Amino acid sequence: MVDVPTRPAPDHPCPTFARPRWALLDGAWDFCEGHPNDTPSDWAWDRTIEVPFPPESPASGLGLERCDHPRYRRTFRLDDALALAEGERLLLHCEGVDHVARVWVDGHFVGGHEGGYTPFVLDVTDALEEGPEHELVIAATDLARDLEVPRGKQDWHDQPHAIWYGRSSGIWRSVWLEVVPAVRLDSVAWTTADTFGQLHGLVRIVGWDEADDLAVEASYACMGQPLATVTTTATAAAVEVHARLGKAAHADTPFLYWSPDLPLLIDIRVRLLRGDEVLDEIASYTGLRHVRVRDGVVEVNGVAVFSRLVLEQAYWPETHFTAPSLEALRAEAELIKGLGFNGLRMHQASADPRFLRACDEVGLMVWADVPAAYVYTQRSTDLVARTLTELVARDRNHPCVVAWVPYNESWGVPGVADSPWQQAAVRAGYWLAKALDPSRLAIGNDGWENVTGDLVGVHDYSHDPEVLGRRYGSAEAVAATLTGDRPGGKVLLVDAPVAGTPVVLSEFGGVTLRDGDDSWGYGEVADAEALVERVRALVARVGTASGLVGFCWTQLTDCLQEQNGLAWPDRTPKAPIAELRAAIREE
Repeated sequence: MVDVPTRPAPDHPCPTFARPRWALLDGAWDFCEGHPNDTPSDWAWDRTIEVPFPPESPASGLGLERCDHPRYRRTFRLDDALALAEGERLLLHCEGVDHVARVWVDGHFVGGHEGGYTPFVLDVTDALEEGPEHELVIAATDLARDLEVPRGKQDWHDQPHAIWYGRSSGIWRSVWLEVVPAVRLDSVAWTTADTFGQLHGLVRIVGWDEADDLAVEASYACMGQPLATVTTTATAAAVEVHARLGKAAHADTPFLYWSPDLPLLIDIRVRLLRGDEVLDEIASYTGLRHVRVRDGVVEVNGVAVFSRLVLEQAYWPETHFTAPSLEALRAEAELIKGLGFNGLRMHQASADPRFLRACDEVGLMVWADVPAAYVYTQRSTDLVARTLTELVARDRNHPCVVAWVPYNESWGVPGVADSPWQQAAVRAGYWLAKALDPSRLAIGNDGWENVTGDLVGVHDYSHDPEVLGRRYGSAEAVAATLTGDRPGGKVLLVDAPVAGTPVVLSEFGGVTLRDGDDSWGYGEVADAEALVERVRALVARVGTASGLVGFCWTQLTDCLQEQNGLAWPDRTPKAPIAELRAAIREE
């Protein structure tokens, strides 16, 4: 029987780098509110909280208005799958702690992290005391009024206002433990090299010793059928593995490429070997997907693709920016696909990796925003760059991710139209994304005041189909709009883009079917039938017959006071989904 690589379990928090020995620490934790520079000896645990839901959310059991210094404690046991053998290590994974985290195990400080939208990992083995039960304490600091930190759509006011929503301070994604060997695989990065299915891998090793005889074995499969196995001798801590998996190598199965219409995935098993001994093994996957701009269009695997995106705010009333369940993440991707979109823009929040897995599997292209800070300083620029760097490292194996967006609507760089320093920050964000991940597209500043990018993104909330047609109905109209018109009163270009740079209407629509007096939107309709007709009329002017290469509809769901969604907050479509789908797909 052939040993074929399989995809990790659906609930694994890191679906492209998974081992079998792990355990979630979500659930009830002790909780209290602290103060700056305190330590565990200062805290009196007076409440419980349901992790990973943030303390401001109803689902946490607290529903606090504001919590700048949340503190957490729980115990865990190392038994069953987590029992440590000699030489093994215990890793603590925190998928999201906003904004600064400090961590203690059994009373010993083990490390920390700054950055609320990206994960961190700590080796806590040496802190473990004798005994069957161990204590884990996490202190978070997330100052509500600090506009230098990347906060995305989290409000800095006590109550949500305008386009900003409830906060997600402290632990807001899963915390989990993993048992690993001392000499082990540390990370893998997969890159599709060309449109012929050549897949490059960069495998990093922890504990590599040049005197040790180590090798990396990578096995590949698609839909349960083995494709190839490649073994490479480890001559450094970073090992390159290469395999050709496309049509040239498998003429009988030519459709191995990932696309929104055919989202085929390559399952991968990576083993670290010492002779015949398997030191470590992980399950991974990726997709053979090559994206580029050529001749004024966006190509996926050499084929021009028109992007029909929707703005994904990823906000739930009861859980804020934390998904209520694994099933909700999958349902979100299926809803977007069912509405007729072939992609989404993950707007001002990092995606749950399990949501990206769902996008990989159903076939959705993802533009990944970097959550914005709201002032321009050296610190804010550093934090935005750090967040981008860590997001690229976390998400680069997901074929659904096709573009990085370091800045949005000049948030955090409010003077970019005139300031050479802020223009340099945007250029740096673009080039950092390209340096870290040249296999994807990047947009420096989406919306207006464009400085640089593989695409030009324009935000335009006009609800007059004639105006949209005049601005975007042809390539000539688009060119005139970029240099002459001012949707929203904003200058669209700071520097002229490279000739042939495609243009995407990366926010538009925003139609409100009102539910309450405190809601708002960019334009209102009276009922479901009128909603469908408004969507149809606007999309018709910016679709495949226009001078654009794609659009992004604002937005998927209502979010508190901003009721621009195609669906209600509970994800129920506001009109028959088949009718909305036909309007979005111009059918």
